[in-house]
Amino acid sequence: MDPALLREREAFRKKAFATPVVENKKKKETTEDETKKKPKPPPKSTAVAPRIDATNYKHMSGSSQYKFGVLAKIVKHLKTLHQDGGDHALSLEDILDETNQLDVGMKISQWLRTEALGSNPKIDVTSDGRYMFKPPYRIRDRKGLLKLLRQTDLKGFGGILLDDIQESLPNHEKVLKVLEKDIVYITRPIDKKKILFYNDKTAHMPIDDEFQKLWRSVAVDGIDDNKIEEYLEKQGIRSMQDTSLKVMPSKLKRKAAPKKRTFKKPRDNEHLKEILEEYE
Repeated sequence: MDPALLREREAFRKKAFATPVVENKKKKETTEDETKKKPKPPPKSTAVAPRIDATNYKHMSGSSQYKFGVLAKIVKHLKTLHQDGGDHALSLEDILDETNQLDVGMKISQWLRTEALGSNPKIDVTSDGRYMFKPPYRIRDRKGLLKLLRQTDLKGFGGILLDDIQESLPNHEKVLKVLEKDIVYITRPIDKKKILFYNDKTAHMPIDDEFQKLWRSVAVDGIDDNKIEEYLEKQGIRSMQDTSLKVMPSKLKRKAAPKKRTFKKPRDNEHLKEILEEYE
């Protein structure tokens, strides 16, 4: 290699090593300054939004209170129509007209049509997009109420709340007055609500007055079933146990294997001997 070129190369390397490098540091410093100046994004809130309920819409604020107020008027209007004997469905425009709420905006009417009315448990939506009240029980007259109470009693379900009957049965006051002898009312001690029971007259039997007095004189408050059973055993009275005979399941019969189909061989045409001719 040419000695002159070697000398130039060596001089260039010495000069390059002698000059300090500051550019990278400046870039790092500027990037660090920029990151410091940038504001940090606010932390995401983990709080759950309060659940909106149509029953307490009066305690809401702003647009939510107005929106659920419109829904409450619609439900109340459809319920009143059903209790007065109406059995026809209404469109949303007819309902807003009858409840004097034609000034409702497009957003609220769209919310009613797509969300609120369809998901409300008190409203039925027909196939053509109309709305009517959805009662707890499908009863329309006196016979329907008696049948419902009788079936509930036979199945051992107890009674039915008077509030549910009032919501379900049109003109319920007249019907309940006619059926006074066929219904027994009992007030529930927890919330003082009345419950209707079917008055099964076939189960009535005469009971001696002395036995009734003895029965009512026995205090059983705060006594559970175990204590009652213990008391009966001390008195020499055995409580009823499960004495029914246990029926063992009979052996399952094996299904017979399906019979194989036999194919009959074709018969000879003996009855056509005289007619058939042989050709050679």
